[in-house]
Amino acid sequence: MKLYVNFNVNLILILIFGVIFAQSCNSDMKNTSMKKLTPPVAEQKQYQHSIHNDIRMDEYYWLKDKDNPEVIDYLERENDYYEKATSHTVEFQNELFEEMKARIKEDDSSVPYFYNGYWYVSRYEKGKEYPIYTRKRETLDTEEEILFDCNELSKGHEYFRLVGISISPDNTKAAFAIDTVSRRQYTLKVKDLVTGKLLDTSIENTTGGSVWAKDNETLFYTQKDPITLRSEAIYRHNIYAPNNEKNLVYEEEDDTFSVYVMDSKSEDYIFISSYSTLTTEFQYIKSDEPLGDFKYFQKRIRGLEYSISHFEDNFYVFTNADDAENYKIMKTPVNQTERSNWVDFVDHRPQVLLEDLEIFKEYFAITERENGLTKIRIQSWDGLKDFYLPIEGETYSLYASTNVDFNTTKLRYVFNSMTSPSSVREFDMANEEHNILKEQEVLGDFDKNNYTSDRLWATAEDGVKIPISIVHHKETELNSNTPILLYAYGSYGSTIDPNFSTTRLSLLNRGFAFAIAHIRGGEYMGRNWYDDGKLFNKKNTFSDFISSSKFLIEEGMTSSEHLYAYGGSAGGLLMGVILNDAPKIYNGVISAVPFVDVVTTMLDDTIPLTTSEYDEWGNPNDKEYYHYIKSYSPYDNVKVQDYPNILVTTGLHDSQVQYWEPAKWVARLRRLKTDNKQLYLNTNMNAGHSGASGRFDPLHETAKKYSFLLELENKFM
Repeated sequence: MKLYVNFNVNLILILIFGVIFAQSCNSDMKNTSMKKLTPPVAEQKQYQHSIHNDIRMDEYYWLKDKDNPEVIDYLERENDYYEKATSHTVEFQNELFEEMKARIKEDDSSVPYFYNGYWYVSRYEKGKEYPIYTRKRETLDTEEEILFDCNELSKGHEYFRLVGISISPDNTKAAFAIDTVSRRQYTLKVKDLVTGKLLDTSIENTTGGSVWAKDNETLFYTQKDPITLRSEAIYRHNIYAPNNEKNLVYEEEDDTFSVYVMDSKSEDYIFISSYSTLTTEFQYIKSDEPLGDFKYFQKRIRGLEYSISHFEDNFYVFTNADDAENYKIMKTPVNQTERSNWVDFVDHRPQVLLEDLEIFKEYFAITERENGLTKIRIQSWDGLKDFYLPIEGETYSLYASTNVDFNTTKLRYVFNSMTSPSSVREFDMANEEHNILKEQEVLGDFDKNNYTSDRLWATAEDGVKIPISIVHHKETELNSNTPILLYAYGSYGSTIDPNFSTTRLSLLNRGFAFAIAHIRGGEYMGRNWYDDGKLFNKKNTFSDFISSSKFLIEEGMTSSEHLYAYGGSAGGLLMGVILNDAPKIYNGVISAVPFVDVVTTMLDDTIPLTTSEYDEWGNPNDKEYYHYIKSYSPYDNVKVQDYPNILVTTGLHDSQVQYWEPAKWVARLRRLKTDNKQLYLNTNMNAGHSGASGRFDPLHETAKKYSFLLELENKFM
């Protein structure tokens, strides 16, 4: 017995030392390779910006010129450095990719929805990257008609995206749009569904969406400015006319506004909307009078936001009128649309944010948010029914889904939580019966009971309570050694709800916890939550995230050696600020397509989105806004100090945040930081803001990010 015990002890010791030796070898390989590598150095070329009697030096301004071979050379040298420095993780990245891919049901399809005599379904085939869009006439038992096979259409393109499928009222034609560059400049086309052939229609530089008039020949679409990419004009086009025969319907001359075109769910009206961050304006015509003149619904009034839905003899107006900060619903007769005719239909409630309205023949459904939690309220037009869908928990996401059928009593909605996969559900508003139409299938040994989630409350610098949603494996104990990845966005009033992620399981199963800080700048706690995180209140967004980070540490759930932060786009700006202001709190930070050169971008009205976002960030042509934005702009505030490990990603064709922002930022970080920790810039030379296209290719990018985190936690195996 003693010999048996000793043998097992020795075997265990051998195994332990074997693992330690393997980890040591990996570490030694990495350290050796890193010592031999020299990070790329971007040349400094003196350039200065001058405004308001203030000079900003910008030694990397030259990186803005994409046509300069030196710029491409620098980006490629950064990519080469990243690839060589992380070459020892390539096998692990591939393992992560295969692991994440293996959870996805490859031969999958969407829940069919019925519209104008057809059932529409999008499906995937095994081993293929892109969806196949199909339909079946009248019943699901009839022969499938393939509308678009994106796997065929994408051949020969590094990037491919098809959007805006719009079926003509007589079901014989489909408008659609394609982007093969990843700058969201879509080419609008039309397919004859009877012959299967494309018509001659080919209109470039559109937003991708379009609306049919009832004559089945007239399309309304939105054109972009070729330089700023602002959605600036609405055109009317007869699909049988030459492409160069362009009929301008409306041009938005105020460059702080953009426009789009849509139709009513009743299909009786076509709307043009002009919108800025704080103001909206609608025009309308009847959809059976496409050559008519658009009429103003209500001309723009600074600060008045509204959207409209049509039902029978009235328009229903979703609005912030009368200081309804969290919105209310009003109604007005179809022939009396001015603001003076609007009357209250659903009252404003100070503690309840109204988010969405779905109208049906017998019922309407309102999506509300109270104390951060989403609810769906259902009411009948006759007033006899008024109730909420029953929902439990605090870390979930709930929203109305595809509800194109006006003459139905069935409401479709989507529910998922941080521990439960997404499910498409149907609720019969007449008999109040639930039906789960489809639940996301997670392949492998997934069991949702193995995970637990909670909602926590941190305290901001000004005493405000900040909600945090967190999820982890039930066997992961939250203590000072627990790695936590904290995510946030915090801009544009965009709310990041707690949701389920199959890819995230690769972190949770390796001992990570994942948390979302619902910081100000979003609307998680209502419209005031957004107002308190923009313009001159923008710094609340950043301090809220830092306070949330400190809370997790102070509560003993993690420590600065094991806390990580992640954000993208405007959330990448957030990452830039917390890196400058609180670098010692984090062991690693991932900043994806980050908006980090805020002052320079907001002073350049030729850059996409700039003029339309003055109400979000402020206009730095105003001296007061200039100095406020400059005080937090990450590029302008890089310091001579130690920084944590950093991974920065971008796309060469990004139209939302130009590639040069992260490139300049990383170059300055390399020059000024005083540590020898990891700093990587990885540029996708074939993609834009959303990264790689396709169903599985984006997983390679996720694998890179997860590998970065897991290696820092010595979970690289």
